[in-house]
Amino acid sequence: MKKIFLLVVLLFSITSVWSQRNQIIAYMDMKYILENVPEYLKAQNTLDGKVAKWRKKLDDQARHIEVLKSDLANEKAILTKDLIEEKEEEITVKQIELRRLESLYFGPNGNLFTVRKQLVKPIQDQVYNAVQSIAKRKNYDFVFEKSSDLVMLYSNKKYDISDLVLSTIDRTRLSEQKKEERKKKRATPDKEITEVQKERLKQKEAQQNKKVEAVAKKVADQEAKKKQIAEKRKALLKQRAEKRALLRKKKEEARKKKAEAQKAKEDN
Repeated sequence: MKKIFLLVVLLFSITSVWSQRNQIIAYMDMKYILENVPEYLKAQNTLDGKVAKWRKKLDDQARHIEVLKSDLANEKAILTKDLIEEKEEEITVKQIELRRLESLYFGPNGNLFTVRKQLVKPIQDQVYNAVQSIAKRKNYDFVFEKSSDLVMLYSNKKYDISDLVLSTIDRTRLSEQKKEERKKKRATPDKEITEVQKERLKQKEAQQNKKVEAVAKKVADQEAKKKQIAEKRKALLKQRAEKRALLRKKKEEARKKKAEAQKAKEDN
């Protein structure tokens, strides 16, 4: 009755202002949207896995308690009072532990609530942000949620913006992925590009080393050639000096012979 009353009040409010201007209304199907968001399906599968694990642990604990109760019922006639009290106390402790685990896993602020919030809430926020963006862009006055508590007695498909919400989420996701890829590319260059750059650098260094070796060889050849020319020049100068010395010696000997011949002639 409360839901119907709220719906009537809402419809009355819309009708009362209809005369002032045309109202632009749309609706969406949250269940349909979430079932078509890959991140939600992945999160739901993760959550379902955790829930199955928790329920199995609770079921195992409950079966263990039933076994303890059955054993006690079968053995009660032959047990002492102290043993019966001890076993009853053990069963009570196990039951308290079972209730504690149930509250821990599925209580108002239990693990289910926390994990669902961690996994599903970011995706629901994506849907909310997409709806806000579409509503502002198309100037919607109201956007209803088809599967909410407000019962929609009739809905025209042309006012369904569920697919538009999905495409908005996809564009946002794609934009964020591109930003993340550009950020990663700036932070850490791609491995293949790095290997190519290393190979190019290696080739460049090899070429530079070849150039240095070629220049060094050319300089060494020039130095060897200069040394060879200098040695040849030194040998030539030495040879010329020896020739001049021999020629002077011959001239001196010829002059002495001539002087001796002249003296001998004068003596005669």
